Amino acid sequence: MNKRYKVMFVIFVSFVLILSACSGDNKKDSDNNIKQSKSKNELNLSSSDDIPTMDPSLAADQVSFTTFTQTLEGLYVLDKDDKPIPGVAKDKPEKSSDGKTWTIKLRDNAKWSNGDPVTANDFVFAWQRSVDPDTAAEFSYMFENIENAKEITAGDKKPEELGVKAIDDHTLEIKLIKDVPWMESLLAFSSYMPQNEKFVKAQGDKFGTTDKTTLSNGPYKLTEWKPEDRWKLEKNDQYWDKDKVNIKDVNIRVVKNTQTAINMYQTGKLDMVGLDAQNVKKYKDREDFSTESTSGSYFFRINKEKNENLKNEDLRKAIAKSIDKKSYVNSLLNNGSKPLDTLMIKDFVKDGDNKDYTEGVKSPLSYDKAEAKKHLDKAKKDLGKDKFTIELLTYDEDESKKAGEFVKEQVEKNLPGVTLKIKQQPFKQKLALETKKDFDISFAGWFPDYPDPTTFLDVFTSDSPHNQTGYANKEYDKAIEKANSDEMLKSENSEKRIKILQDAESEFLDSASISPLFQTGAARLTQPYIKNWQNHKYGGDYTLKGVEIEGAK
Repeated sequence: MNKRYKVMFVIFVSFVLILSACSGDNKKDSDNNIKQSKSKNELNLSSSDDIPTMDPSLAADQVSFTTFTQTLEGLYVLDKDDKPIPGVAKDKPEKSSDGKTWTIKLRDNAKWSNGDPVTANDFVFAWQRSVDPDTAAEFSYMFENIENAKEITAGDKKPEELGVKAIDDHTLEIKLIKDVPWMESLLAFSSYMPQNEKFVKAQGDKFGTTDKTTLSNGPYKLTEWKPEDRWKLEKNDQYWDKDKVNIKDVNIRVVKNTQTAINMYQTGKLDMVGLDAQNVKKYKDREDFSTESTSGSYFFRINKEKNENLKNEDLRKAIAKSIDKKSYVNSLLNNGSKPLDTLMIKDFVKDGDNKDYTEGVKSPLSYDKAEAKKHLDKAKKDLGKDKFTIELLTYDEDESKKAGEFVKEQVEKNLPGVTLKIKQQPFKQKLALETKKDFDISFAGWFPDYPDPTTFLDVFTSDSPHNQTGYANKEYDKAIEKANSDEMLKSENSEKRIKILQDAESEFLDSASISPLFQTGAARLTQPYIKNWQNHKYGGDYTLKGVEIEGAK
């Protein structure tokens, strides 16, 4: 298969999630505004963007996926170490001798927030709906490891022929094409969440567009949703494991300005806040300050299909090599983010010698302004022109503006004759423009949904819906397909498989279809009464189940 199970996490450019808590009867440290306690069992979180959809079949972004992690529960969920553990499933799957037929028993006490039982048919219905061409699910290809999924999405077979069936209300059978080692992790991902057939059909086209047309089977339920303003999650009393859901109410506000959030933290209205570079310097010595490297890969997509000049490889390489990435992360972020010359992130996958996967990838896209100028001169000669105007599509948040201005200054300073015009768009509109390939260069992020390099490399196969660059290479496609063949997936061939993927990524990077920029990090101030916060390297950003506010009632 050309592409497997990868979901793009195109998220806001504010690089860190801003989280906040409602004020209660708190004690305040007058020296540094650190609150030692909070009496109200209510948490307010803030996102730089609204939820685009609450329909798991149509979702295509990190904001939706992170919300689903709280409101829906699949067969499996990720634990604190990002390992899949039973969710709606009672236990691990029972596998046939060839590993391609999985039988999974469901809990008999799992319920929807309206009291309906969660049944095996809820998974059958959801998955058939997602691969049905009439649904037009952007991520239908995530199901391609299930028998007949690819043929169904191509219109050659019916959704009912998908390799999944309900043996009874609490027994699900799945027929796979391959027994891939990350399949259980995929079953924990949002696209594989169940859907209540009766409820979905009753809502029609409005399903997942409002709080009233949304149904939950996870730790929380969506009870209020005012677009571009806020949404609210409440503890789901029908959830089978509700005793481990400690926080009763979670309120999420759409906040685009970092400084506003910091000011709220300083005045005691927030309990966690993401910091930009200038504030990292200010607060880095406080006891409530922390940084961490996270798992996002940010880069510029370079689209060869709209701007004729960008079909020239030397022009693309000139742009990619003209940006000082180290200066970018130090001056704009300073939050644990790292410069990146590859598509794949560091510290995520090891090779057979226990070395980082990225060490075996060759990238010609490192910052080098002298080499960038040479590529530009060659592009000018080949194209017969001295000036180029290129549009940069990005998000409309505060940090995006700063980032766009930095990149514009770098490109125009290091590439004489190149003019970069910044086009900022709200989250939903930006995604729509990318889908239509209506851009020259687009600032994009990709976050993994399972622990394997293909979670990134699948994006740029020829027929990937997220390959919005015009890059098409049959050899690259064959390499990705070979890496995920039954033979290469055998444990004894793991080292050979990694080498295939490293070589494929090297070939892709040589085309300069993207300009790698940085691996994400997060700097934040956190009030000490928040306990058991659980971030994820893939899937939804975090899990609220198990989080508690110490001392709250």
